[in-house]
Amino acid sequence: MTRQNYVFTSESVSEGHPDKVCDRISDAVLDAFLAEEPEARVACETFATTNRVVVGGEVGLSDPDHLTELKDRVNSIVRECVHDIGYEQEKFHWRTLEVTNLLHEQSAHIAQGVDASDEKEEGAGDQGIMFGYATNETPDLMPAPIQYSHAILRRLAEVRKSDKDSVLGPDAKAQLSVRYVDGKPMGVSELVLSTQHLVNKTQAEIRDIVSPHIHDVLPDGWLTDDTVWHVNPTGTFMIGGPDGDAGLTGRKIIVDTYGGAAPHGGGAFSGKDPTKVDRSAAYASRYLAKNIVAAGLADRCTLQLSYAIGVSRPLSILVDTQGTGKVHETEIEKAVDQVMDLTPRGIREHLGLNRPIYQRTAAYGHFGRAPEADGGFSWEKTDLIDALRAAV
Repeated sequence: MTRQNYVFTSESVSEGHPDKVCDRISDAVLDAFLAEEPEARVACETFATTNRVVVGGEVGLSDPDHLTELKDRVNSIVRECVHDIGYEQEKFHWRTLEVTNLLHEQSAHIAQGVDASDEKEEGAGDQGIMFGYATNETPDLMPAPIQYSHAILRRLAEVRKSDKDSVLGPDAKAQLSVRYVDGKPMGVSELVLSTQHLVNKTQAEIRDIVSPHIHDVLPDGWLTDDTVWHVNPTGTFMIGGPDGDAGLTGRKIIVDTYGGAAPHGGGAFSGKDPTKVDRSAAYASRYLAKNIVAAGLADRCTLQLSYAIGVSRPLSILVDTQGTGKVHETEIEKAVDQVMDLTPRGIREHLGLNRPIYQRTAAYGHFGRAPEADGGFSWEKTDLIDALRAAV
């Protein structure tokens, strides 16, 4: 029998965390290329440290002149991202940091495996396994610990940006240990918040600042007299961002997905165009798992896809409902294959992924977000409910 009473912990990091600064820049570069050409190829990596940002990777456009123009825009893209995040520290300032641009053209050998031709369909951009997950324990069909960790940091960012006198800085981390009773999240046993502050403040003063906002975003009754708070447990957190700790694209894959409540295939998302199944197939997996739960076919669902570079069809589809399924997993697997074309092109067209919609995904999770009018977070739609029910 599955364990029903336990404590599960997940963490989130803010948009000002060094790794998230890098994810943001990589996705901003991706958006710039997709805005120029929907079929652009991008694999952008960013490294950030004291007063320096290094951008590198492979890019491709059909027009070489446009490729040169876009590469020349990277300097301004970096500064716009850092400015919007809010860094104006002496040793990491959007005006004065040094930008090194090492982007170069995509390998022709990779392109020949991915591109469609008269002889073959468009193939996956790499081999790999991707997982999607959904659970009915929250309205967004996400695990509660990661979803509410994101919510805390998103709220604190809103407060910081809306109040010019705020003492909060861009860099922050939140962690929630959530108590489950009979398999349902019931409250927070331990809460950890580390937030950068721009002027010297005690731990008690920082707790007084953040506490009302944390109470606002958590469900009623989740914080009690028994909840243990750890606010800035090191005592002082004034040096933040890439000046305090170097950042790199793709180092927060569990923060980006399900907070450890589900497997992760290993591939990061940010900076990758949607021919890379690390990204697009992970989005498709979440989309399908969410629709399976929303359709009432299971209370929880983990879905795995696998691909080979240059091969269009997924090598395998696996559904695991963890004992909560209302129909057998094999029937759901057959239904999944019927209701969605899971080739790389099929995924991109179904979810409308060849658009500049990625910069917004770089912080506070790629999943559990509301679908947006311009196609952002399209993988969060629940428009396959009827088709899945009919197929099973």
